[in-house]
Amino acid sequence: MDPKEAGGGEKDKERPIKRRNRPVFLRYLERRKTDTIVANDIANGDINLGTLVRRSQSDKTEYSAKLKEKLMPHDLSALPSPVLDVEEIRSRKMSRRAKVIKELVQTEKDYLTDLELCIREVVQPLRVLQVVDVDRLFTNMETVCEVSAALLHRMHTALSDPDPEAVVMVGDVFIQAKAALEDVYKIYCYHHDDANMSLKAYEKEEQIKQHFTTCILALK
Repeated sequence: MDPKEAGGGEKDKERPIKRRNRPVFLRYLERRKTDTIVANDIANGDINLGTLVRRSQSDKTEYSAKLKEKLMPHDLSALPSPVLDVEEIRSRKMSRRAKVIKELVQTEKDYLTDLELCIREVVQPLRVLQVVDVDRLFTNMETVCEVSAALLHRMHTALSDPDPEAVVMVGDVFIQAKAALEDVYKIYCYHHDDANMSLKAYEKEEQIKQHFTTCILALK
């Protein structure tokens, strides 16, 4: 046997075993906990390597457990949910429904007011003057006004019942007015482009334009 090989074997035995590389953060954490334990044991006059290792391992385990607890997502389903009374839920729904219906009625009322104002201050004066083709320019606006007035009247009638449950009748009002609304607005929309072209043509004539200006001032 080659002496070098024999000598090499003895050197291998004497060569210290390298410790596995550990993250810097863990080495710092272990060193910090160990230093604290050693300081406490020195103050108590009690230093024992076996106790030191066990306490250091126990501290690491406790730290890992607390870290996992902080990182775990909270289960929101476990939180107690407020229990609403059935009557309270019903009352809230009825309140929201009443507000929606009130807005519907007010919108229809404002729309009818604008239609009546336009007919009174624009359509009728121009018809008396006979300076423009009113029927072509405003198509069936007066019929639209009549249908809107009938719809608003039906809505007020449905809401006149003191029983809060009667507000559901508003849906029936729109269903009943469906056919009339479709018929009148089909005509209005069909002639809208033609009426717009007529208006542009009339605005080029100074005399007619002056009549339009007078009507607009009356509206203001």
